[in-house]
Amino acid sequence: MDTVFLDKFLEYDYNPFILYSNSGKVIGLNEEAQYLLAKIPKKVIFDLAISYASKNFGFNRIFLDLEFDRFKFFGLSVGYEDENSIGIQLYKNPPIRLKSIENKNIQKSNIYSLIDLVISTNSIKSSANFIKEFDPALPEIKINTNSFIKILDKIYKLFINSTHITTKLYLKVGEFIKHEDKKYKLFMIEVISDKKEIDVNTNIDNLAIKINSIISFKPDRVIMELPLIID
Repeated sequence: MDTVFLDKFLEYDYNPFILYSNSGKVIGLNEEAQYLLAKIPKKVIFDLAISYASKNFGFNRIFLDLEFDRFKFFGLSVGYEDENSIGIQLYKNPPIRLKSIENKNIQKSNIYSLIDLVISTNSIKSSANFIKEFDPALPEIKINTNSFIKILDKIYKLFINSTHITTKLYLKVGEFIKHEDKKYKLFMIEVISDKKEIDVNTNIDNLAIKINSIISFKPDRVIMELPLIID
């Protein structure tokens, strides 16, 4: 087996790999791991490796949801064959893939007006203080307005008994998705509440597919990630 080829294969792997010494010093890593450690302290990942290592020499694979900064993972593998070093590889969530942008229900819309409409509807039913923090530079976008309004309405209803509900709208810097060799920027909508626990509505995930969106649920917020389709 060509070990040089294997090393190159690992170097360009989509998933970050890090090899640590027993003291937590990084002694090897691939390109993806460099991006990860530029955002996350190396000790955080080292502690993760120690936590999920098998009790005896060998390898252990675990499937679990992890999130560090903008990095999201669905599992990891940890392995060691002696007491001098330990390796960990984290499995990245697949990137968003556009299902289709040619849809009869897609139309150009003002995203600010759509959000304002849903906020206005929900403010009638809630005593919460609705706060808006919008990036003012987003253009009109192509989106399935009916599905988008339904999703956002369900999200606000999760926080309807809150005192404050903050909505953030902004462009996601440095990340794109591709569809038929064309790249699209991403934008984010965060609905944040002072209510620390929410009941996750699985119907929201099902609706999100129709607008090529990924929905993330946190204890105090819901985050929508969508493609910026303008033509």
